[in-house]
Order: sequence, then structure tokens, then C-alpha cells
Amino acid sequence: MDHANASVPQESYVLHLGDRGRLVLPSRLRKRLALKSGEELVLTLDDDGAMRLTTRRQRLNKLQGMFAAIEPHRRLSDELILERRMEARRESK
Repeated sequence: MDHANASVPQESYVLHLGDRGRLVLPSRLRKRLALKSGEELVLTLDDDGAMRLTTRRQRLNKLQGMFAAIEPHRRLSDELILERRMEARRESK
């Protein structure tokens, strides 16, 4: 593991595992993150066992950011279909 690139948490909170595996988030944390009751959270488990808890909203924003450089009128599905058809033509010759 490369310790020079390891992230150091700026804040930490103690969570309690309740009945039936429910996690209890402290109110201070919920307020800081503007979490609403019933909001869906996503827990990601890294290969080393580290856990990352995010909201669906955060995940969506991150994914949208990944594709922000793509022109809005560009349809990647059309490009993929065209590539596959060209490949099929080359293989059939």
C-alpha cells in the first residue's frame, strides 16, 4: 500500500450498529451533510476492506462530472453501433 497517497480523514464520527444491522448516523453528521430522512445511501467496499458511504445524489453528480466533456448532442450509442457495423463489414471480407 502506498502510504504517501493514502487519504487522511479530516473528520471522523462513531456510528452505532443497531437492531437488524441498521446504522445510526449522529445528528451532527446528518446536518453537516444535509441528509434527509429516507435518503438512500451507497456503501462501497474497497479491496482492502475500507468502506465509503455516499449518497445516491453524490454518486450521480460524480458520474455526471465524468461525462461533462462529451458534447451534449453526441450519442455514444450511435457511435458504438457504427463501430460495430464497420467491424462486421471488415470481418466479412
